[in-house]
Amino acid sequence: MGVMKQVTRALASVAHDNPVIAIILVVVIVIVARSVYRGSRLHGLYAVPGPVIPRLTSTWLNYHAFIADECTAVHRLHEKYGPIVRTGPNSVDIADGAVLDTIYMEKGGFLKPEFYRNFDIDGHATIFTSTDPSYRALRAKAVNPLFSTANLRGGASLLAASSQGFTERLRRETARAKTADGKVNILALTRGFALDSLTSYLLRRRYGATDEDIVKQNGEAESKSGKAGDSSMSASSMVDSFVGVGKSWYLPIWAFQTYERFMGTILPDPQVDQSMACVDTFLKGVLDQAKQEVAQETTAQPATSFPARLLKAGFSDSEVTAQCKDLVFAGTDSTAMNLATICFMLCKHPAVYQALRREILAQGPSHPDPSSLPYLQAVIREGLRLSMANPTRLPRLVPAAGFRYGDYFLPQGTVVSCTPFELHLNGKVFQDPQEFKPERWLDDANPSEEMKRDMIPFGRGTRQCIARNLAMTELNTVVSKIAAQNALEGLKNVGDRIEIGEWFNSYVLGHKIELYVD
Repeated sequence: MGVMKQVTRALASVAHDNPVIAIILVVVIVIVARSVYRGSRLHGLYAVPGPVIPRLTSTWLNYHAFIADECTAVHRLHEKYGPIVRTGPNSVDIADGAVLDTIYMEKGGFLKPEFYRNFDIDGHATIFTSTDPSYRALRAKAVNPLFSTANLRGGASLLAASSQGFTERLRRETARAKTADGKVNILALTRGFALDSLTSYLLRRRYGATDEDIVKQNGEAESKSGKAGDSSMSASSMVDSFVGVGKSWYLPIWAFQTYERFMGTILPDPQVDQSMACVDTFLKGVLDQAKQEVAQETTAQPATSFPARLLKAGFSDSEVTAQCKDLVFAGTDSTAMNLATICFMLCKHPAVYQALRREILAQGPSHPDPSSLPYLQAVIREGLRLSMANPTRLPRLVPAAGFRYGDYFLPQGTVVSCTPFELHLNGKVFQDPQEFKPERWLDDANPSEEMKRDMIPFGRGTRQCIARNLAMTELNTVVSKIAAQNALEGLKNVGDRIEIGEWFNSYVLGHKIELYVD
């Protein structure tokens, strides 16, 4: 108490002489005191193992998120400390699939922390970013029918057309590569497929990304799509800008918004602005079409598109546009990464590609639903395991009752997570986890329950990706068409692996996954 009195008197004296210095001193004292508390036995997470710095400050996690090696950094902690580690003053990561159901499924799963709102679009919480279950439920209820098996089956022709557009674009790019540098950026092409596929089916208005090379060649829209011979699509920079949110998304909302405004002011990006304008123009047309669809609907012909369903549920034009923009980003980025990874692996493993082709071709022109083909399913599942479209933590808030893992009790408000990176590459569950081995998923290999449990490419529970059924149908359709048409003929992988930056949505270093024309 005597020490506290002396400190108080000293601060009062400084405040009288120099208020600014006094304020700085108070801030420093508060920060030091908070750090001491976080590292002390008084803190509820004291027993959870981990290095000193993450115990004291969230700077460690924010730093590794910013430099895009978060998964690797957290993995090193697990290697040293075990399956549960403290990654921040109030943050814990668990590398054990046994906790997935408790965290993400039981009683609706734990709630999302507030920093998910850093992914909000144009001031609106989306179906993905919302932290309020009731807010999300109203919107998800309006659009969930679109992702049913029956409705997806009804939209099969749209997905097939997008798949055909992809294989035709791939052949054009392969032909161009033979007279250029011999390389095809398969990531740019899979982004085009993903965007065309989701907009055709969900928005009922195809974006036309796989045709942009033809438009460029004809000189019709260079302002939209760039220069002739460029395989990137007009929406790519928009997608990349949203991916970039992952480097700072753990920040408090006020700090994140301040940072984004500051960076936008000092480092404006005309390419991103142009890409955003292209997408905004497209979505304006989507909204106008949806309004017309709603106005003209009848019992025999109801308005069923994604935006029309939201409009009928009473949501504003600006929110409907934001929800559609979120679809364009998330549906393009994740499906493109997954498909590009599968194509890369099929080129790297020609024996797997030929085995897949034999299965597809054996079905004949009227082959059954691709989801019934075991080797195709094994290839897709193994591709999803290694793709790492979303490699980092899936954070949740521990509820009032707390959460116990083994000998460790996590109090209310702790941010707890599991990561696809950690679970998908767990050598105790997956033999040779870094290797692409579709055979591990075949019935003859007797895949373990732990393998099935720990596969979380779309998350887990009620907050997993709302479009997961669409994503799987897209992959089934396009991969089967690639094999049937031998679209990867003469292509080989460039490099041994795909190098990624580890943000919430991974980004490919150099923005290219290249295939070499043999």
